Amino acid sequence: MSIAALKAQADQQFRYKRLVNFGMPAVILAYLVYIFFAFDIPGLAERARMDNARTLVADSYSYKTHVTRDNRSGDVSIAIEGERKGRYAPGTSPAWVALGAETVIDLRDGHQVIFTNTGMRYDVPGYGLITAEPGTRGVQTNITGDVPDWINLSKNRLAITTAAGRVSVTRNRTEVFRYFAGWELFFFTLDSPYFGHGVTDILFGAQIDPVRSNITGAWQDFWGNGMWRHADVAWAIFETILMAFLGTMGAALVALPLAFIAARNFTPMRTARFGIRRVFDFLRGVDGLIWTIVLSRAFGPGPMTGALAILVTDTGSFGKMFSEALENVDDKQIEGVQSTGARPMQRYRFGVIPQITPVLLSQILYYLESNTRSATIIGAITGGGIGLLLTQAIITQKDWEEVSYYIVLIILMVMVMDWLSGWLRRRLIQGDESGH
Repeated sequence: MSIAALKAQADQQFRYKRLVNFGMPAVILAYLVYIFFAFDIPGLAERARMDNARTLVADSYSYKTHVTRDNRSGDVSIAIEGERKGRYAPGTSPAWVALGAETVIDLRDGHQVIFTNTGMRYDVPGYGLITAEPGTRGVQTNITGDVPDWINLSKNRLAITTAAGRVSVTRNRTEVFRYFAGWELFFFTLDSPYFGHGVTDILFGAQIDPVRSNITGAWQDFWGNGMWRHADVAWAIFETILMAFLGTMGAALVALPLAFIAARNFTPMRTARFGIRRVFDFLRGVDGLIWTIVLSRAFGPGPMTGALAILVTDTGSFGKMFSEALENVDDKQIEGVQSTGARPMQRYRFGVIPQITPVLLSQILYYLESNTRSATIIGAITGGGIGLLLTQAIITQKDWEEVSYYIVLIILMVMVMDWLSGWLRRRLIQGDESGH
């Protein structure tokens, strides 16, 4: 090749590299610009409601007590999180609520709400007195002029949100929300005799419930907590892990014999190999959530449907990995077993399985850990496990402290499964520290 040709070839390669170096970033930048407008990022930022986000975050780590007045009957009720199990007995209230002809609610720092016979008064420090009287014509207030952004006012509703709490007035009821840090009633509900007692009182104090010992009664009331439902949550966690275990192990049992048919060195029939491999491609090509929806329509909701969805999806993945592992086995070990007069099944048992066992166990344990997370989402669709409870709490749009509780449990569950999977891999594949 002449020098001129070599020079032309080098120039062409340099031009190509410059094109790649400058062209690829330009293509990526153009794609990001397209995403910016196609996904309506400016509109998303404009529609964002940071006040709702702050309320959601506050609800996740705190609880609120509802003080509600029925504007038709005048009855006042007080409940934690607005739930029946957290309702104060008639005539009783927390220290910051004074019941009487006029109910006085102290929201701290000078904020005070008073339920009158005809409406509500709220003395807001730095702003002044706000009055509201609900009636047939809507909610009448003394608010005039420019309305601050922390007040939402319409004909039929008044909503006031301050750092001390929230007030909502409609035709039917007037409600005050006061926030407190923590998850109240997490251990005992208000109707439990152990509510308000600490660990020291329960373990070392006098008997609280005359018909039960302190430890027994406290455990029963905690486990049967009607608001936090600890027993139901524990069963849901068990269902989630069971879905992942049954689906993963079932997929491994189904995929292993099929992998022998898909392996080139064990099945000389090309048609059989091609057919099994396409089955594997089909099973793993369809997303697990789609299998979940299809199977839930076919078999109905339940944890077993979720386990079956995991089984179907993982059968395709395991089949591909197991068949590739079988194609890479050492033939000399198989020939050594065959020289002893072993039958075909014995050759597979003692010449093949020991070689692929580390790969099998490693992949199965990894998928078991991964499917523990997937079972949460699958359970939300099939109606089983912790995913169902999480979905129910999100749908209510008010039980965000329960959402936080379930998310914490899911994280802990995944961490435990991760640790257990790693421990089993070390024990079964690498052997313990003693070398056995």
